[in-house]
This record gives sequence, structure tokens and C-alpha cells, in this order.
Amino acid sequence: MDGGVKTAMAIDTSSAAANDIVFEHVSKRFGALAAVDDVSFVIRRGSFHSFLGPSGCGKTTSLRLIAGFEQPSDGRIEIAGQSMVGIPAYRRPVNMVFQQYALFPHMDVAGNVGYGLRQLRPRPSVAEIDRRVAEALELVRLPHLAKRRIWELSGGQQQRVALARALINRPTVLLLDEPLAALDRKLRREMQMELQNLQREVGITFVLVTHDQEEALSMSDTIGIMREGRIVQFGSPQELYDAPVNRYVADFVGESNFIEGAVVSADDHAATLQTAQGITITAPFSALGYQPAKGETAIAAIRPEVIELWRDGETPPAGAQPMECGTIRNRIYLGDHTEFGIETARLGMLLVRLPKASSAATGLQPGDAVALGWNADRALILSDK
Repeated sequence: MDGGVKTAMAIDTSSAAANDIVFEHVSKRFGALAAVDDVSFVIRRGSFHSFLGPSGCGKTTSLRLIAGFEQPSDGRIEIAGQSMVGIPAYRRPVNMVFQQYALFPHMDVAGNVGYGLRQLRPRPSVAEIDRRVAEALELVRLPHLAKRRIWELSGGQQQRVALARALINRPTVLLLDEPLAALDRKLRREMQMELQNLQREVGITFVLVTHDQEEALSMSDTIGIMREGRIVQFGSPQELYDAPVNRYVADFVGESNFIEGAVVSADDHAATLQTAQGITITAPFSALGYQPAKGETAIAAIRPEVIELWRDGETPPAGAQPMECGTIRNRIYLGDHTEFGIETARLGMLLVRLPKASSAATGLQPGDAVALGWNADRALILSDK
């Protein structure tokens, strides 16, 4: 499988001063296993970046390579313009917040936050440590809990303490190893916004490792989608969602309906597929290095929110190309939108997502016969690889 990022993103060495992290053809092997395989990318100074992918894809190893817990087998790593090859973790301008926070239960909140300062040589004065601990707790909005014991804190408060402890030494880069995984859904959403606000306030580079697509999309300036040790695509959340390079990325970032077909024609911008059931679909394809060839198998990806739904026999909404008829099998009300599972004869089960303001969202029920379609420009032809 091609690494993808090497063709989709060039390493701009002329603007090195604007980059906090640079990977140049970095590999990390454990015996015969290449956990990271010839990866190149840059992370801009002051940005929020996420590595996203399933377990075993290489995202945590990439984070450990930045932290200095692992050394690359090949390639070069730079932080703030300085080579990190051979530099141990304790000498790197980074700090990490771990998934389980690793707070000291025998210390109070202030003791945990100031721990890193007390390890410095020469050691700052007690007054200086107290001042910086107070600043750090103010930053994470916990000044009133300085004397509280760790076991007396909620999960969200513990995470903020871990953040304050990591930030107090003023690192160039803050590394976050799935720090929200232990929180419930509501608190996780709140902490996503808190992290994003905190990153903007302190202005340093954040690098997050997560398998949660919503988490990465909601907080990040850039995301690297990883698979089998390589970056499949590197870009902004909007780029990854609207212009995925292949089915893997489209399936991992958001939800899509995938329809397989043979390419019967293609030009520089669009291709036409014909499914085994005789349905013809014409749509644009991503400009990131993919050119459909006549006769090959490709995928039409249609996001659930771009599909229009109406009662069978009624006039379709403006712009929608009628594609298929079916029967509603599932209707799931989710507050601001409603999801429908539509069983069709030729396209199988399709997921449709309608906003709350749509009349169809309230008027259609399981068992209703419906027609569906979409604007041709809203679908995307993708490689199946």
C-alpha cells in the first residue's frame, strides 16, 4: 500500500521556523514489524494536530517517537528546528498527558502540578514554584482545589490537573495520549472544548493520539489518518471529510454509504460507475492523486446527510437525482437530526440523515415506501484500496 502522505504533502524545509515537528522518512521497527513505516510530515507551530486510526496503526508509536520514549530505526525527527535523533526524553522540549493521567495519590493538587518544577536543577525558589503552580491552576480553572486530594476529584478535574502539571514547565509541544478515553460522553464533549480553548490560550503545539473520529474532527487543525504504520492522508478535518483519498479514509472519518461499480468512463474531474445491478452513478473524484481507469472497480461514497428522501410517487426535492426506491426499516430520532435505514432492492441498506427542520424527518415512519436520490456533485468516486 502506498504511504499516501509523500505524494499528498511535500516537506517544506524553507519554512522550518514555522514548524514545531518534522518527520522525514521515519521508520520504527520492532523485529520484523514496522510499527511506523517511512513516514514524512510536518506539524505547524502553534497548531492542534491529531493522529487518528485503529489499534495497531502506528499512532501511539509516532507519539512515543516525538516524546523520545522510542528512537527511530531510520529517518530524522526535528522539534522546533533541532534534530531529536538520539536525544533522550528528559532532554526534549515536550511533555505528555497520559490516558490514565499518572497523578500521585499521596500529593494534593498543588503538589502534583508543581512536581516537575521541583525536579529542575537549579531548583526554583518556593515562592517561584507557588507562583507558577497558581498560574497553572488558574489556566485550567482549578485555583480553588489546590489543597484537594486526587481521589477527591472528578475525572474531568483529574484531567485538568494532569494538563496543568504538563504545561507548567512550558514545553514546546504537549503530547496527549487518548486523555479523554476514561470520561463519559457528556464530560468528554465538554473537555474537547476545554482542550481546544486551552490550546488557543497557551499557543503551543498540541499533538493528540485518538481512535475517536469525533474527537479528532472537533479539535484539530490537522489530522493524520494512519494505517499499518503509514499515513494514508494528512490534512484539515474538512479536507479529510469532504475529499478522502480512498474508501479507508471515508469510512474512518464520518459515515458513508459505499456503492461498488465498474468504471465505464472518466475524464479529468468525474467518473461514471455502473453497478452489477445496472445502476449508473456519475460523480467527481478526489484530486489527490487518484485517476479512475476504465474497467477498474471503484466506489461511490455518499454521505448520509447528502441523500434526499421523499415518499414514493411524490415530486423529488430540487436538485435531487432520483436513484432508487425502498422501504424504511429503521427510524432513529437523535434530537437535531433523524437517521433512517432504507432497504432497497438494488443498492442494499442505505443510511439517510435528515435535519430536524426537514418535513420528511417527522412525517416518515418505518414501513413507508420512499424514493431517494442526491445531487451528483455531492457524491464522490473513490479508490477501493
